[in-house]
Amino acid sequence: MAAAGNDAFEIIEVTAHRVACDGGDGPLGHPRVFLEIPEDEHRVVCPYCSRTYVMVDDVDENAA
Repeated sequence: MAAAGNDAFEIIEVTAHRVACDGGDGPLGHPRVFLEIPEDEHRVVCPYCSRTYVMVDDVDENAA
């Protein structure tokens, strides 16, 4: 089945509403942009490289 929307691009899970994207290392990078994840959508897509940043719950690694 073919991927729909931005499913073919890299998805990065984050815990902050503001993220910085530079497209990664090497020649495929782009100018650093700061993106704001909307409270009601929980995701934002970089306009340069189409990386998708998805908000996840902050997991406490010390919890039993």
